[in-house]
Amino acid sequence: MNQDVTTGRADRPALVVALLLLVAAAVVARDAYSQTITSNYGIGPNAMPYVVSVVLGVLGLAHLFVAFRGGLPKPEAVDRNAILWLTGGLIGLIACIGLGGGFIIATAIVFSFTARSFGRQALAIDFGIGIVLGLAIFLMFSKLLQLTLPSGPLEHLL
Repeated sequence: MNQDVTTGRADRPALVVALLLLVAAAVVARDAYSQTITSNYGIGPNAMPYVVSVVLGVLGLAHLFVAFRGGLPKPEAVDRNAILWLTGGLIGLIACIGLGGGFIIATAIVFSFTARSFGRQALAIDFGIGIVLGLAIFLMFSKLLQLTLPSGPLEHLL
């Protein structure tokens, strides 16, 4: 534990996280309050920012409680290989969409690289799973919900 029992001081990292979460909650709540978009029925589009603000506030208060009740647990060692695979997957996603590869291939890249970062060694199989998942998501969003996702060569076949 990071708390100094003899002096009763709080865990400084937990306090910093708590304050950042509480500030973020306040910023999101203020932004939600200042929205001028209204809805003709039921819950309007500003409802979700209020939910996010409440969740951030609860997390901030929980960190504040942890800061004075023993502190955050000691973090584990960083797996640099996993971080590199995750970063590569995000860069691949951005590059694929930016260069016109489309949503399905970009989803397959980020899925397979993320699986690899968690230790799975079947990159080609994971890429295939990512293609299937990306295709299902693309069809749901484009055909069912009528939303536009980035198109590439596979999307143009559909």
